[in-house]
Amino acid sequence: MAVAGGSGVDHGAEADEHEHEAHDHAHSHDHDSKIYQGYFDDAQIAERQLSDWAGDWQSVYPLLQDGVLDPVMEHKAENGDQSAEEYRAYYEIGYKTDIDRITIEGDAVTFYQAGKPLAAQYASDGFEVLTYAKGNRGVRFIFEKTGGDEAAPRFIQFSDHAIAPQDAGHYHLYWGDDRAALLEEVTNWPTYYPSSLDGAQIVKEMIAH
Repeated sequence: MAVAGGSGVDHGAEADEHEHEAHDHAHSHDHDSKIYQGYFDDAQIAERQLSDWAGDWQSVYPLLQDGVLDPVMEHKAENGDQSAEEYRAYYEIGYKTDIDRITIEGDAVTFYQAGKPLAAQYASDGFEVLTYAKGNRGVRFIFEKTGGDEAAPRFIQFSDHAIAPQDAGHYHLYWGDDRAALLEEVTNWPTYYPSSLDGAQIVKEMIAH
């Protein structure tokens, strides 16, 4: 199974843009919105269980490759400082993965690579708070493998802009065998939405936020 990412290079503002950019599920209340953007106190952080990410999830990378997300890139260009093609290139690196589906049930996480499942059990290994160049922060919720397929990653790290228990509407996932190295990864962040959503629905959600 291919490991996501690997450069570990901090691209500063570009990484910040990903980690706090409101490209999905921003909250309407000022309090929640500040958390979503990465401004919060340590006391607000709380442990989360794997159940927050339970469900059947699809990678958005194939949608980017197929042009389904082109309206999202055009929307970003209209409201940002880069062209649609430049945004597409940025997300091409960010979304890239060969794990096109993930299912999470109980403590079991199953990764699907070209339709072939790879499953393992995971338990919470706490969380880490990351500080970005702009001064905002993010929280990675970490789980360590306790059993299952040998080829499954030892660690998985979730980032979904939330810092306390709540059901995720989407998430970015980092995985591999080196816990510390994963925390340095800021350029490749495979992103997953519910498998129940079609491309048009995902586009609508991304543009809305």
